[in-house]
Amino acid sequence: MNFKQHLDNDIFKIITQAAQQLNLECYVIGGFVRDILLHRNQKKDIDIVAVGSGIELALQVSQLLPHKPKVQVFKNYGTAMLRYKDIDIEFVGARKESYTEQSRNPLVVSGTLQDDQNRRDFTINALAFSLNHDNLGDLIDPFNGLKDLDAKIIKTPLNPDITYSDDPLRMLRAIRFAAQLNFEIEENSFQAITHNAQRIAIISGERIVEELHKILETPKPSIGFLLLYKSGLLELILPELTALNFVEEIEGQTHKNNFYHTLEVVDNISKNTTDVWLRWAALLHDIGKAPTKKFTKKSGWTFHGHEFLGSKMVKKIFERLHMPLNHKMKFVQKMVMMSSRPIVLSEDMVTDSAVRRLVFDAGEDVENLMTLCEADITTKNPKKFEKYHKNFEIVRKKIIEVEERDHIRNFQPPISGEEIMALFNLKPSREIGILKEAVKEAILEGEITNDYESALKFVLNKAEKIGLKKVS
Repeated sequence: MNFKQHLDNDIFKIITQAAQQLNLECYVIGGFVRDILLHRNQKKDIDIVAVGSGIELALQVSQLLPHKPKVQVFKNYGTAMLRYKDIDIEFVGARKESYTEQSRNPLVVSGTLQDDQNRRDFTINALAFSLNHDNLGDLIDPFNGLKDLDAKIIKTPLNPDITYSDDPLRMLRAIRFAAQLNFEIEENSFQAITHNAQRIAIISGERIVEELHKILETPKPSIGFLLLYKSGLLELILPELTALNFVEEIEGQTHKNNFYHTLEVVDNISKNTTDVWLRWAALLHDIGKAPTKKFTKKSGWTFHGHEFLGSKMVKKIFERLHMPLNHKMKFVQKMVMMSSRPIVLSEDMVTDSAVRRLVFDAGEDVENLMTLCEADITTKNPKKFEKYHKNFEIVRKKIIEVEERDHIRNFQPPISGEEIMALFNLKPSREIGILKEAVKEAILEGEITNDYESALKFVLNKAEKIGLKKVS
């Protein structure tokens, strides 16, 4: 089969010309080919394999391009990369690989195109288009990858046990592609993943998280997380999540399965946000429930303090997986910590003071928090579902009203500590903290409005009560 029509981009003509000048065979391979055949949006990166030196080919291509773009050379890997018109093009020499048990980094020697296709992770990623002048656009498909694309199957070119044991990251990639493309993992391949799950221990946290992000970014992340669970990988990567897949019954009382509830919440939130960190918050919002679960005759099943404990667990997960411990982690912690607040508000009469406190504590993240809490409603009772969402609408309107009137978001006290010190001729002391906290509480409770005059009058009255006198 010939696909020359897909190679009309001028970059392919230049690569063909450069390969001819060097007397090399070369091919475009992998995701670019797969996505063309699936009629998906074309990738912004292209993989070129040369039977010979990929680095030499990259340097020659650069010489033929306008402005001669810089070539990044990675000699240790035998690869080179250049950027042309917002496309990253990676060049590699065809190679054979062999692995040791302790590492996913292979021992590499030069090889043929067939050798290079043998080392690919899946049949759908081993497909190649020829860039050679004599057979430009011909599809090279030694493993029936085109058939697997049509059947929507993820399958390894060679023995899956060896493929996954050699490079255990491929297990996560198989699941990620299944989630992204809505494909099935071939039965033998999935069994090999379960057999080799423990091998994930040799993969760095950063690489694991890269694949988890891609699963979370799919339209329905539960597909990927269920496959991770069924394969045994999730227990090894996020045991805090699999601990939620447990339902106990005491005296006829059960609690809901918080694992499957969590996957519903992640799917729900994915309909309303592309923010991967908010999706992480949805994934981890209930992790504190397993260790805080208790049963009492009076209250039945309770999970007191699960939000607080869950937010502490977030940090341990981020540390373990080498995730960023910056504002991104703090955002996820904050969302987990506050995840029940709007739900509680929606169950009660919504008071202005409660809404003020919600906005004060959430700050700029109040919209994200509301999105998370709406996603958290997974009841199958239509009346309850409608009631919660109507109440959330009330909460949202109250937030707007309170914010317009009281300016609580990113709250700054209308009277500063320095002004209080000057009023009463004080040095830094406990009394200043008491007065500032009292002003804040009075504003949040609606006792005074959020302006300087009201705050000054309040401070003078409060100071008199604790024995402070204004300097004349």
